[in-house]
Amino acid sequence: MAFLEVKNVKKVYTTRFGTNKVEALKNVNFTAEKGEYLAIMGESGSGKTTLLNVLASIDKASSGKIILNGKEMDTIKDKELAQFRREHLGFVFQDFNLLDSFTLGENICLPLVLAGKKYPQIEPQLQEVARKVNITELLGKYPYEVSGGQKQRAAVCRAIITRPELILADEPTGALDSRSSNELLDAFENIHQSGQTIVMVTHSTAAAARAGRVLFIKDGEIYHQIYRGDMTNDMMYKKISDTLTLLLEQNGREI
Repeated sequence: MAFLEVKNVKKVYTTRFGTNKVEALKNVNFTAEKGEYLAIMGESGSGKTTLLNVLASIDKASSGKIILNGKEMDTIKDKELAQFRREHLGFVFQDFNLLDSFTLGENICLPLVLAGKKYPQIEPQLQEVARKVNITELLGKYPYEVSGGQKQRAAVCRAIITRPELILADEPTGALDSRSSNELLDAFENIHQSGQTIVMVTHSTAAAARAGRVLFIKDGEIYHQIYRGDMTNDMMYKKISDTLTLLLEQNGREI
């Protein structure tokens, strides 16, 4: 059995007065194995962020099933969703979502504090995740005292400190310069090598080239994928670029 299974997932939004319906996801099917690093690419409006929100249980599919490690997510009661997310999922957002009144260390520890953990339990985990993304020396600083890349690495630490089954990242390099993006992607690679499962939505070819597999979504459907195999990052980058160029020629517009 696959670690993550997405079966015939559809998502339909209805306008306020029910006059129009928008089918954001049409018939999405894919699986991911435990420890896989998966990137999802597509043009704006293709449905990739909707798909990520459904995977995150932030939004509910109109039909179909999402199964995470044998657990059907649509069977989770609304009152249990927050706890499920905290215990099983980690989130990395484009805009960091850090609290300016907390140090980076305090921001990172927040999920464990909310879960009722005590400081002696939290401190070893904080040091462990900080080492993974190379921000140990920044834990006492506040978000306004560090760079965007350092804030994003702190956000990654916050996502992994609960040791979640699945990391979901929404355009994690979108607000970063190229150097900060590379540092963040190096951090993701270290986390992945430790066995973490990652699903990342991105517009960035450089970011997607770090993944083990890339899914392309268009008009709410998965229609192409690339497996890394034995390709290097450079080879993967070229393969993705060539695919995007071909799709551009087919569509007559940018991806």
